[in-house]
Amino acid sequence: MFLHIVLFRPKPGISESNRQAMLDALRVASTEIPSVKRFQIGERVTHGGAYEKLMSADYPYAAVIEFEGLGGLKQYLEHPKHEKIGMLFYELLDGALAYDYEVQLLS
Repeated sequence: MFLHIVLFRPKPGISESNRQAMLDALRVASTEIPSVKRFQIGERVTHGGAYEKLMSADYPYAAVIEFEGLGGLKQYLEHPKHEKIGMLFYELLDGALAYDYEVQLLS
């Protein structure tokens, strides 16, 4: 299984319509790109864990996209619906990190 993990921080003061456009593009990608097995998005939670003090940058949102294989991940990244997300991210984000991982279930 492959995961595409994106941590991101919107620019301060983006309009509600731009924020909605980004969420809509993510929703479309999650439902209309066939290789996506699961698409999750959420807001960062802090709870006083010691490791939280080690974070040098704050990324208040995360997206985790799951694929059966590397081919599915590549199809996602090359899909026109993903290109729209990329354009919006470059326009609306102050910062982001994106990483890909091959993972195995341990249980």
